[in-house]
Amino acid sequence: MERINPATGETIETYDEHDEGQVEERLSRAESTFETFRDWSVAERETKLAGVATLLRERMTEYAELMTREMGKPIAQAEAEVEKCAWVCDHYAEHAGRYLQDEQHPSPPGSTVKTVHEPLGPVLAIMPWNFPFWQVFRFAAPYLVAGNVGLLKHASNVPECALAMEDVFRDAGFPDGAFQTLLISSDRVDAVLSDPRVKAATLTGSGPAGRAVAGTAGEHLKKTVLELGGSDPYVVLEDADVEAAATTAAWARNLNGGQSCIAAKRFVVHDAVYEAFIDRFVAEVESFTVGDPMDRDTDVGPQARQDLMEGVHEQVTGSIDAGATVLTGGEPLDRDGAYYPPTVLVDVPQGCPVDAEEVFGPVAAVYRVHDEETAIEKANDTEFGLGASIWTDDLERGERVASRIDAGCTYINELVKSDPRVPFGGVKESGYGRELSEAGIKEFVNRKTVWRQQPETSNEDEIPTE
Repeated sequence: MERINPATGETIETYDEHDEGQVEERLSRAESTFETFRDWSVAERETKLAGVATLLRERMTEYAELMTREMGKPIAQAEAEVEKCAWVCDHYAEHAGRYLQDEQHPSPPGSTVKTVHEPLGPVLAIMPWNFPFWQVFRFAAPYLVAGNVGLLKHASNVPECALAMEDVFRDAGFPDGAFQTLLISSDRVDAVLSDPRVKAATLTGSGPAGRAVAGTAGEHLKKTVLELGGSDPYVVLEDADVEAAATTAAWARNLNGGQSCIAAKRFVVHDAVYEAFIDRFVAEVESFTVGDPMDRDTDVGPQARQDLMEGVHEQVTGSIDAGATVLTGGEPLDRDGAYYPPTVLVDVPQGCPVDAEEVFGPVAAVYRVHDEETAIEKANDTEFGLGASIWTDDLERGERVASRIDAGCTYINELVKSDPRVPFGGVKESGYGRELSEAGIKEFVNRKTVWRQQPETSNEDEIPTE
């Protein structure tokens, strides 16, 4: 596994994959650790998780620089990512006990019935490189505090990030086997997932990867949560605050170099405000500084890998060939590193690459529509269904439009974002299941019914119906 600095193209370091013996050792350790870790009280696990938050903040500079070196995230955004990871630890350290408390149910005289929430065991997480810490903590914080143990298969271009997160959980007092990294290639995931010691899996990534994981897990009847791609619509209606919508739109598309599942990608703008939106949007996009991600003045760094940058450019050139018009950007920058400028395309034909595919880079496709109904149709004209943003001064109208857009999360007058306090996930080709909040922590627990009956009140004549 090569660590290549995407800002320079230089190889930083090379890591050897874990061999079969090392993988076996980690699986065995996960299984044995779970047998004792599951008996920890939620309060004990909350305390350790609070300790993780403290260490993350103490090591913020170290971890931010690590992310920036491995995948090119601008340093200020990397620091914000570390803080967000600390926040999700804070959240579950405070609320896990309430989320996991027993649920009481109505029952006959002489009995009590409740649901308890018990951990499942080792959970395999297959995670991407674009938010190398946040994607991991989004699963690790709730699953560990619930009593599961984690096995991380991270993207091959961020191995040191993966190992650093293993260290931070151990240093905070979690058992050695509670959170472990597997340095393995994608073609070895199937064997790990098939192992009977692994009880469930979560994946953030592409549709093909999600189908492969879901297929293997299905064969073995293992629970999965999938957060896949997105081509989020950003709908600007005629009564919107155009300046606010355009300014936020530029950031919603270009944060993290546009390398985000929930980035706004298709901008659907009402004809009455189209010209004003375009003028402001392009001006804002062109104001961004593209450069060295270690420089605090940089807004957009390099793409994470050279091949990924080339793939984005192929989507742009294919769309131009189909009839799209470039208003700004559209060519790789002539410098060392995988730099691609913020790009805006209009007159986008239906079915061209930037219309029909997920574009994982700083490229915005803008559409002109004549009414609300057409805007909704265009917003839903995608196989994906992760998030959507709707801009209008009429909040009731915004909710009405949001109710008709096929997405797992909709935001009115705000960009789409993940937040520890609310459920996160998609529909259609964007996956299934939910992360974060109470919904996320309950994805990988056994919701066990416990019925207690006083012996003297048991009704021996009662005939079970099932």
